[in-house]
Amino acid sequence: MPPLRTALLQSSGQLGDVAANLKVLDGAAARAAATGAGLLVAPEMFLTGYAIDGDVQRLAEPADGDAADAVAEIAARHGIALAYGYPERDGEAVYNSAQLIGPDATRLANYRKTHLYGDFEQKWFTPGDRPVVQAELGGLRVGLMICYDVEFPENVRAHALAGTDLLLVPTALMHPAQVVARAVVPVRAFENQLYIAYANRTGPEGAFEFVGLSALAGPDGTARARAGHGEELVTGDADPELLRRSRAENPYLQDRRPALYASLV
Repeated sequence: MPPLRTALLQSSGQLGDVAANLKVLDGAAARAAATGAGLLVAPEMFLTGYAIDGDVQRLAEPADGDAADAVAEIAARHGIALAYGYPERDGEAVYNSAQLIGPDATRLANYRKTHLYGDFEQKWFTPGDRPVVQAELGGLRVGLMICYDVEFPENVRAHALAGTDLLLVPTALMHPAQVVARAVVPVRAFENQLYIAYANRTGPEGAFEFVGLSALAGPDGTARARAGHGEELVTGDADPELLRRSRAENPYLQDRRPALYASLV
């Protein structure tokens, strides 16, 4: 099985301008596909911008809304799967969501952030209640979560136990939490023996300052691809063969003793 070349779009796009952000996504998809990538991961809330306090209700759309249709058209045009963050409307509730669309424009998975970060998110969004959302892509089992979710070891372990090979994490990591991108994400990949594609926003936006440092972390605990602090598109390979060898050498999941961990829940 060949590696799945995975591209990470590090960009904050244009605040509040969905049409402009779709153009950025389209351009990034074209560049990523030209490198042979089969998957492009964009940041948390990429379609609208993150700092949309007061505009959340206006900008939120259903998972199958006009913006999702536009993303599907981009995916099909360039023959690349796309994962992206957006505010999702479902009835009266709004979720901080991430969606994965396949290279044939099929909606493969939709995830709602389960751990909301800070006053802004807790004010405007409803927390999701499905910790593990998965799809099959390029011969890998792909999972979704969003930013703060990956900082909870239980969340990533749940994915590992469910067989996730590549965990996609659209992100809006802020200053001064650079340690998450530099250290926590590679450790999560190592301790759970999977790949993590961590795609961050960058630069100032409203009251927030995003730090970049997007990464594709491998099961060996290294960053197989790493962005700096500015606008950037980086690519790396999620290699099933490396994953197989690493899991054989690091049998954490097989060696667990769950009966000892009852106090954790």
